[in-house]
Amino acid sequence: MFKEVNGSLDSLGDNDAVEAAVAASEGIARLEAVRFRALGRLSRHRDGASSVVQEVAFALSVVDGHAAGLVSAAQALTTRLPRTLGLLDAGKVGGYGAMKVATATAWLSDDDARAVDAVLEDRLPDRNSDQIWKAANHAAMTADRDGASRRAERNRGGRRLSIRQGETGVASIEVEDGPVEKVAAAYTRIDREARALRAGGETRTLDQLRADVALDLLLGGQGGKSERSEAFLYLDLNTYLGLNDDPAEMAGHGHIPATLARHIASGSNTVLRRIITDPLSGQVLDLGRDRYRPTAGLDEFVRVRDRECRRPGCHRVAQACDLDHSLPWQHGGHTADSELIDLCRRDHRLKDEPGWNYRLDSDGTLTITTPTGQTYDSSPPLLHEPRAEEPPPF
Repeated sequence: MFKEVNGSLDSLGDNDAVEAAVAASEGIARLEAVRFRALGRLSRHRDGASSVVQEVAFALSVVDGHAAGLVSAAQALTTRLPRTLGLLDAGKVGGYGAMKVATATAWLSDDDARAVDAVLEDRLPDRNSDQIWKAANHAAMTADRDGASRRAERNRGGRRLSIRQGETGVASIEVEDGPVEKVAAAYTRIDREARALRAGGETRTLDQLRADVALDLLLGGQGGKSERSEAFLYLDLNTYLGLNDDPAEMAGHGHIPATLARHIASGSNTVLRRIITDPLSGQVLDLGRDRYRPTAGLDEFVRVRDRECRRPGCHRVAQACDLDHSLPWQHGGHTADSELIDLCRRDHRLKDEPGWNYRLDSDGTLTITTPTGQTYDSSPPLLHEPRAEEPPPF
């Protein structure tokens, strides 16, 4: 059937191709309405438990932030935004646009949300997501003007710093919901210093300079200079010596090319640490003690072994996680590397939610069972691929 559809599309004219794309988008919107109803039903059955987000992230193979947005939108669309959900059913609004409406009206009372939903019914069709957001936000502020002022104050109190891992070797850091006047002033300072460096003969572009100045200032510098920072980079000796070009791994980010790993590892402030692995399995067996500022052995061993939070799909670096017993201490758990795992604070709390079960096997595989009986496995990442055992020399 797929090949037949592709064949028929190849013979379409431009207008027919556009119509086919529109029809497909409408069909996708209708399916998204089904998904929102299913997620809304699940959330209601669980009385809105926060752990529903993690279960949805597992089941749909999406990141936690997106899962949270889907669940929140599903709750709103199936209770207080029925007309927006109806537009999804009719294929007149896509799922992303519907989520924009849910977000823009989240702070309203149920009655005000329904009133905004009614006002928007004729304004949303044929609008893109930015237009939908502006229309919904304006309607929400109009519905509750006093609430909009209080919301602005609350928003400014919700500022936070976030990190997003990008393509190989890069990441982004963002101050979210900062006070607009401080954000504007910070950008002005960064831009001014970047332009001064550019005028002084720097060959980097202004965009590069602004990014470099901002990072240097965050690391305690004066702008434009390199500062010392800490990151955990995993590469084997042969890669470090340039005998092979196997990818290395940076905790919290993922794999990076060998050339970049060697560049990072050759820095003037780099500290190297010996890690002994099992050649057949690739798992960590022991850590050398010779390093700058050694820390507690067991704690460090588990963090080096796990690298990141052990819940599948979570990539918070292990050094920022809690060390937790896979079997709770009060139920007979032991403080040993065979029973300890790294979990970020959120997933540490999730482990104690009703219906969630965590089992750590002897080979390090963590099996998580959700309240609906679904199971998901997580194993400590290998430092290298398992190697075939060499025959004795005689």
